[in-house]
Amino acid sequence: MKKIPIDCPCCEAKLKVSKLVCDSCETEVVGKFSLPLLMQLTVEEQEFVLNFLMHSGSLKEMANQMGKSYPTVRNILDDLIHKLKFLAHTNNVVANRSM
Repeated sequence: MKKIPIDCPCCEAKLKVSKLVCDSCETEVVGKFSLPLLMQLTVEEQEFVLNFLMHSGSLKEMANQMGKSYPTVRNILDDLIHKLKFLAHTNNVVANRSM
């Protein structure tokens, strides 16, 4: 499965979605849409979030599964929380500028 790019391969600016297509009836929606917050994470970060949810938020179970210490997994989660807050703030600032 192909990974959806989130950064421009030329200038590294954030990409936006410009077209959505229905496979069933071929309806097309065209515009300029920001990627959802979780899609702005790397594949590895998305997998961590998914595993976190699948383990009901148990960092202890995740640490065992990942073969890492609890503090290491806690640090990964803290870094992700920080990144998501930054992305949310950045997206809100950009959205407010375009209004």
